[in-house]
Amino acid sequence: MKKRDLIRQLREIAKAADTELGFIREGANHEIWTIGGQRLVIPRHREINERTAQGIIKKAKEVTTDDP
Repeated sequence: MKKRDLIRQLREIAKAADTELGFIREGANHEIWTIGGQRLVIPRHREINERTAQGIIKKAKEVTTDDP
């Protein structure tokens, strides 16, 4: 999956949960983003392994559905 497509999906998840996807910082190998107060670690590659991307999306959905 392309990184930009992953970020786009995360923004849609955040918007649906009425929260915001925020960028915190970038390191040598990963970027740190937040959604609903939870940190998401995203690899700094143009192409992200499909399983890794699905795991990040799953975590984002869990975070947004757990909020009261």
